[in-house]
Amino acid sequence: MKNWKAEYSAKLSTASEALKLISSGDTVYVHSHAAAPHPLLEAMVARSSQLRDVKIVQIMTLGAAQYARSEYSSSFKVQALFIGPNVREAVNAGRADYIPIFLHDIPSLLGSDDLPIDVCLMHVSPPDAHGFCSYGVSVDCTIAARKAARIVIAEVNKQMPRTYGRSFVHVSKFDRIVETDRPLPELASEEPSMAENAIGKNVASLVEDGATIQLGIGAVPNAVLKYLRDRQDLGVHSEMLSDGIIDLIELGVVTNNKKTVLPGKTAVSFVMGSQRLYDFVNENPAMEFQPSDFINDPFTISQNYKMTAINSAIQVDLTGQVDADSMGTYLYSGFGGQVDFIRGASRSKEGRAIIAMPSTAKNGTVSRISPVLPAGSGVVTSRADVHYVVTEYGIAQLFGKTIKQRMRALIDIAHPQFREELERGFAEHYGKL
Repeated sequence: MKNWKAEYSAKLSTASEALKLISSGDTVYVHSHAAAPHPLLEAMVARSSQLRDVKIVQIMTLGAAQYARSEYSSSFKVQALFIGPNVREAVNAGRADYIPIFLHDIPSLLGSDDLPIDVCLMHVSPPDAHGFCSYGVSVDCTIAARKAARIVIAEVNKQMPRTYGRSFVHVSKFDRIVETDRPLPELASEEPSMAENAIGKNVASLVEDGATIQLGIGAVPNAVLKYLRDRQDLGVHSEMLSDGIIDLIELGVVTNNKKTVLPGKTAVSFVMGSQRLYDFVNENPAMEFQPSDFINDPFTISQNYKMTAINSAIQVDLTGQVDADSMGTYLYSGFGGQVDFIRGASRSKEGRAIIAMPSTAKNGTVSRISPVLPAGSGVVTSRADVHYVVTEYGIAQLFGKTIKQRMRALIDIAHPQFREELERGFAEHYGKL
């Protein structure tokens, strides 16, 4: 490692030269979320006429995914471990495919006989004085992919934040290095609607002082965070974070003092948000980035006292089954970390597992609570795992409840215009109960 600077210089390359290391038939892993290495991906697509049957393995990436477009279907085939907006059309058109999997299981899959990795495309910070780069805003599953790959090509970006935790890789692990100086893609914050604010207030009522919380991105999580400003000593153990958490940290609401896993640390696997968030995590020792097989391990999650997991759904049926990855047969997202955290929180001492969603979809024309799930809908979280379902109309506590009790509780938090219809639907499908 004494001569790492010479080794670094020897590995420097242009993107177009570095991507010549990819061959037809290779399986290529792409760094996730805001760390997607777009200059490398663009250089790969530029070689499309020379490549055939390259498998692209990814979780979710911000920004364009040109390799998923129809004109490149003979060159590239995406296998999504989570379906993001940039590959959703390709998956449902049959040009790409989807692997249903719990997020905590992805690192063990990568490089196994079931999914060997040939090339890892990474996006990291510049090296420190000892030659170590940081995985930056997205640690998640990329450590496992890098270790499994035969070839590692790294984009070293001057604007990638340097994050702490299990977030470092030495330049000796790279085969090619492409230097860049570009801002990370940002994810705009969603302003909650009146209904979403009501959901946020209801969910926040379930979060006690001293709880450790997990939540995602979007208007509902933003609303929840807004109503937690009067809490004390909250902790964070979450696969991801967005901008809203910064305010709670700066207000002293999030202290992580009562956590039992990584006390004193806000523990995450990746972040997506604005430049403010990326600046906040940069060289911040209070932020602890760890891979998905640690952050999302249900056993690890369950060790946190009062672990409170807050997740969303596309639809919930009257028995409590949660559809969170498809609209009927239309594949929309994926398992992600929902089940990891629902199960971890339900096993935590005084923990709470919460599903939160608006009561309707499609401008109020469809109830998200339904007698039965539409044909082909993916049950992500089973009826036995769900403890609470929350809408703007209230909280349904389902744990330990019978099917009839669940039906009553869920109809009570459905939109009023659909309640009679739900009663009839339950009688039609479960009339003998």
